[in-house]
Amino acid sequence: MVERGETNGFKLATFGAGCFWCVETVFQQLDGVEKVVSGYSGGQTDHPTYEQVCTGTTGHAEVCQITYDPEKISYDQLLEVFWKTHDPTTWNRQGNDIGTQYRSVVFYHDEEQKKLAEGYKGKLDAERIWDRPIITEIVPFKKFWPAEDYHQNYYTNNPGRGYCALVITPKLEKFRKIFKDKIKQKR
Repeated sequence: MVERGETNGFKLATFGAGCFWCVETVFQQLDGVEKVVSGYSGGQTDHPTYEQVCTGTTGHAEVCQITYDPEKISYDQLLEVFWKTHDPTTWNRQGNDIGTQYRSVVFYHDEEQKKLAEGYKGKLDAERIWDRPIITEIVPFKKFWPAEDYHQNYYTNNPGRGYCALVITPKLEKFRKIFKDKIKQKR
């Protein structure tokens, strides 16, 4: 797996915004996104398991590593989706998902991504869109560990499950209204 830079013209973005099932589902919809892999990043444990990450002791966040085509979608556009599809003002929490593994975090792959993420965060803070300040971490990417197979394409494979129906489906419907011009066209 490529972890830094780009390959064949594609680039990587790595975001944590709560449960990776939600993040994966949203970013899979975007035109220009080639692949989304759920996994773990930001911690000290090598080859972490879901059970280990859920304890909150590994330091890892649930993240999605996004392979995208910068000719079709920019990193700025990915950041816009990132910040508009979760609450970046809650410390280690998204809705009922609580713990360090659910923190809001941008793992930047190069200095350009760092600059863009910090600039976007600063702009949103200045606009005071939320009642509380944005606490999203912007930190250098180090390592990505893919989650277990059953976590990949979770919503697609389990749309009727409780969490999917109650949490992901409404988030996806809201996303589709806001970003209808950026959604992949069915072929």
